[in-house]
Parts: sequence; C-alpha cells; structure tokens
Amino acid sequence: MKQSIEEMLAKHNQDIDHANEVRRFGMMIFDEVCEKLHEMSNKQRKYLEAACMLHDIGYSIEAKGHNKHSMKIIIENGLQGFDFHECEIIGCICRYHRGSLPKKNEHEIYMNLDKKERKIVKRLGGILKIADGLGRGHMSLIKKVKINYDEENNIVEFLLTPNSPDFHPDITTAIRKRDLFEVGFKCQSVFKFCSTSF
Repeated sequence: MKQSIEEMLAKHNQDIDHANEVRRFGMMIFDEVCEKLHEMSNKQRKYLEAACMLHDIGYSIEAKGHNKHSMKIIIENGLQGFDFHECEIIGCICRYHRGSLPKKNEHEIYMNLDKKERKIVKRLGGILKIADGLGRGHMSLIKKVKINYDEENNIVEFLLTPNSPDFHPDITTAIRKRDLFEVGFKCQSVFKFCSTSF
C-alpha cells in the first residue's frame, strides 16, 4: 500500500523541520521561475514539493549515497497521489539533489525517462539542489527568495532577503549546488543579498 509523505517521513525518522524549510525555499524558487523565467505546470510543482519533503529519507539506510537510497525508497514503496512512473520522476529529482549531474547513458532510471521528463528532472532537481543548499544548517536564516532574469545575458539572479539585515548567512553550499539549475534552464546564475524585504 502506498504511503503518504507524512507516513514516509515518520517511518524513516527524518528531520521534518529541514524538510519543511527546503520545501519553503523550493516553492518560492519554483513560483519565481514560473513567473519570470519558464512556465511550469501545477503537476510539476507537486513533484517538486514531494521531492523537497522526501529528499533525505535515504539517510535511514546510510548517509553515503543517501540521495540514491531516497530514490529507491520512493520508487519501491510508492507515494499516495502519484502513479509508479511519477514516483520514478520524483525519485530522480531526489537522487540529483546532491552528487553527480544526470547522465542519460549511465543512470538507469533516468535513462528510461523520455526527453521531456528528463528535462523536468533537471529543472526540478536544480531547484531542489539550491533549496537544499539554502536550508543547510537548518537555521531558517533566509526569509525570502526572489528572482530577476536578465534575458539579454541569460543570467538568473537569486535575491535573498535574510531574517536579520545585519547578518548575511553563509550560502556557499547553495552557490556550489547551482550547477544542475544552470544545466536545466540553460543559464548562468548569481546570488545576492538584499538588505530590505520585497
């Protein structure tokens, strides 16, 4: 029987605060991307939301390669509200929140997706990867994420509003994890802090 996201989190004893923080960032980035860069469907938003919540469940098996374990758990157990193939897509989004970029000639489940689905995985996986980087440290130090898109130069600017205007948290991890986003959306990206809220 398929499990709900909540049941899966409870079963694998995950840090729900971190999962919710990653979801918060993921949904903000997704909505900004849809508005300013590339329109995506509500179904894709649901894929991303599930992946944000479940990306770390593989830690219950082993820290090393936990992203691959997360993918396996989701595909093998199924997820309420999604069919088997959709679980493969969500599992792949989780799989690429860290580590190597997707390789269609090497990564078994990813290579079985069609071209459109692989693009979805790259784009949503790219958003998840940055969201996870921003949620690093589990301290809720960033209040808001907005995006500016420079179409002429094809640059996506992530504008971060910290909770305290006097303190800029370390976002090195998010910057390091922007590679898949850039591949998925065929762009360059930069991160900047804003002293005032939007």
